[in-house]
Amino acid sequence: MKNTNSKLEIKAFAKYIRISPHKARRVINQIRGHSYEQALMILEFMPYQACNKILQLLSSTASNAIHNFGLNKTNLFITKIQVDKGSFLKRLQPRAQGRCYSIHKPTCHITIIMGINSK
Repeated sequence: MKNTNSKLEIKAFAKYIRISPHKARRVINQIRGHSYEQALMILEFMPYQACNKILQLLSSTASNAIHNFGLNKTNLFITKIQVDKGSFLKRLQPRAQGRCYSIHKPTCHITIIMGINSK
């Protein structure tokens, strides 16, 4: 970890989230580059299911900043946020004549890196 405030990075990861990466990216693209407070307001009023998991991860990143570095939430902004594709949960659906149809339930990995406003 770097000790200079201008290059301080606060990280949080969420792995194997049961949301498709495409649907999570739809939400992530709306909050990329915003401050912590603006991102909270955007996520509260968006109607997507992915918002809840991303909101939990964003608040976890802010609490990491408070607990580990003694920072204030109002100075935080999102420097990098990304969604990566995870593995599939594989399920089988019974079909006619004893056959089966495979169902792939996608997962994703979400990474949030926050920094400090240097005002």
